[in-house]
Amino acid sequence: MAENDSISALSSLEPNDVGTCFVLLVSKDKAATRDGKPFYRVAFRDRSRTATVMVWSDSTWFDNCDQIWQPGGYYKIRCLYQETQYGSQLELEQIREVNDEDLNEGFNPVDFHSASRFDIEEMFAELCALAEEHLSEDCLKQLTLGLLNDFEDTIKTLPAATRNHHAFSGGFLEHVLSVTRTAVFLADKYRDYYPHMQPPLSKSLVVAGAILHDIGKVQELSYQPQGASYTAEGQLIGHILLGRDIVREKAATIDSMDRELQLRLEHIIVSHQNIPEWGSPVSPHTPEALLVYFPDDVDAKFHMMATALEREPADGETFTSRDNALRRAFFRGFGQ
Repeated sequence: MAENDSISALSSLEPNDVGTCFVLLVSKDKAATRDGKPFYRVAFRDRSRTATVMVWSDSTWFDNCDQIWQPGGYYKIRCLYQETQYGSQLELEQIREVNDEDLNEGFNPVDFHSASRFDIEEMFAELCALAEEHLSEDCLKQLTLGLLNDFEDTIKTLPAATRNHHAFSGGFLEHVLSVTRTAVFLADKYRDYYPHMQPPLSKSLVVAGAILHDIGKVQELSYQPQGASYTAEGQLIGHILLGRDIVREKAATIDSMDRELQLRLEHIIVSHQNIPEWGSPVSPHTPEALLVYFPDDVDAKFHMMATALEREPADGETFTSRDNALRRAFFRGFGQ
């Protein structure tokens, strides 16, 4: 490619634009067509957009993709950008690995590594403070704070997912804190609304469940600055059962652990995604589990919607594109 091509951000390209971009290769998945021909589905991204390149067996790029291209590598590409029913896609015209000379054209690896916009240390301190304040049973407080301490370094860097919601460094902590704040509000509200429930709503369990509902992700995901990937345990077991096992293992070290409290906490963890299609073997069967499921669900989905609406609208754009995690066109309004 011509080395004097002006550089565009991948996320700035409009449909049918041709541009020269620096990108990070984040995944390379091999598959086969119905007639057995191999192909690759390759994902490139900058900080704000991920787009797919389909590399077919008869492509100019197939051998290089097969033998040379590696996830985590940076590339300079010239491409045609398109938005399809399958999401953002690229047609490659040229590609090479980034070299030192590209630093003079504005290439900076930091630009490709998304992170939470909130202060990590402040978020972690607040999460611990919520546990200290709202967990009334010593055994539940010891369990929750103990796990936060055990996995502190991972919690501070881990994304909440490999894609779709809070998929950036610190995203796990940002999501868990947001869910916990909402859960505290809902626990206070419904404990006051329904004071005669038997047994009474346990705010302590709601808060512990909110803090620990995704704790299995510390073993489900492996994080590098270029993005998260699934561990073998994550692929074969998943964060819900891994989380239940982490809680059981920690609870076994606490002599005062109450059997029913532990059971109710485990139920919150295994039911927090509500239905088998989303990964939960059971739906919420306790009020506390319900008050963790809904904040978790709304926090993930609101993040997906907000991310789409944070993108700069095109002139006259009334709806966003469907190129978002929810695959919906969101209404911006008539004045856009």
